[in-house]
Amino acid sequence: MDLYVVLGVSRGATTTDVKRAYRRLARRFHPDINPGDQAAALRFRQITDAYETLIDPERRHRYDTLGEVVSAAAEASSYGFEGFDFSVSIGGLDATTTFGDLFADVLRARETGRSTPAAARGADLHQAITVSFEDAWRGGERTLTVVRRVPCPGCSGTGRVRAGEGRCAACHGAGHVRSRRGHMVFSRPCATCGGTGHQPPRPCPACNGQGIQARSEPVLIRIPPGVADGTRLRVAERGHAGEPGAGTGDLFVTVQVLPHPLFRREGDDIHLTVPVAIHEAALGSRIDVPGPDGVVRVRIPPGTPSGQRFRLRERGAPSPREPGRRGDLIVEVRLVFPPVLDERSKELLREFGRINGEDVRGELIRKETN
Repeated sequence: MDLYVVLGVSRGATTTDVKRAYRRLARRFHPDINPGDQAAALRFRQITDAYETLIDPERRHRYDTLGEVVSAAAEASSYGFEGFDFSVSIGGLDATTTFGDLFADVLRARETGRSTPAAARGADLHQAITVSFEDAWRGGERTLTVVRRVPCPGCSGTGRVRAGEGRCAACHGAGHVRSRRGHMVFSRPCATCGGTGHQPPRPCPACNGQGIQARSEPVLIRIPPGVADGTRLRVAERGHAGEPGAGTGDLFVTVQVLPHPLFRREGDDIHLTVPVAIHEAALGSRIDVPGPDGVVRVRIPPGTPSGQRFRLRERGAPSPREPGRRGDLIVEVRLVFPPVLDERSKELLREFGRINGEDVRGELIRKETN
């Protein structure tokens, strides 16, 4: 890797040329300008290493003559030892500095770097919608208004906006600050500007530096045909926005299906109880019953008892799990006796009882006595 090529300068570039090239590239590839962009972060590290080498006369001479590069991260990841300064008389507590004091900041910075948590993914949202039995049967679309946290459009979710041109006030444009422990002098990258030497980004006024804003927006919910009560639908990336570089949460919508006055659903099967007159059940008949798709004709065999069930294949609810498949329509017979009001009807029933005098409760009594 040619450091001059990285910065885009010639080998005879002056210190001013190197600084100018670094500032131009830093404004383009700085992590705060490109949140979550790993390629930009890698390029920025290369630019910083090239700048740190070419701006220092000794390191630049070492690189030009020997081709040796010492990265800024290795030489001064948090604090860099610059040597001793005996020009100042040291007294008091500074005169008794221990080695633990000298390197406490270095170790603390390294521990902090190790424990930095990964960017957190956005939280999921949970909502519920109520649909009629018919809408759940047919499926369709429904618009749901949700309030979610989204990246701030003013700062693209970073929480910072670029400041004007100028030097960092904390390090006076040097990109690093110095500290003294006894006669030993250390330097570290400026925490205010991140080592760039430029004015640091300022908090975004639109979101107060949070990087996110609450916004109410419509979300289209697609309801599959045959959706059952309690089904949870997932709408990807319609939850809360996460931290810069992390993903967005999802929206989960629970479908509540209103009960139907006639039909009852069990799985993909639809159950229907149909009243049948006593003569229809005794003699047999063909009757029309309502179905979810329209009227269906059912054959009632002679002698059908109350509670008898008839299964009509592929007349039930569409299966949301297996497209193209449907459940069954199950029709249960409930015998209905007509009110006996006239003497003729009573006589006919007595005659029917004399002809069919079987003891229908005899078996029940025999089981009880045994």
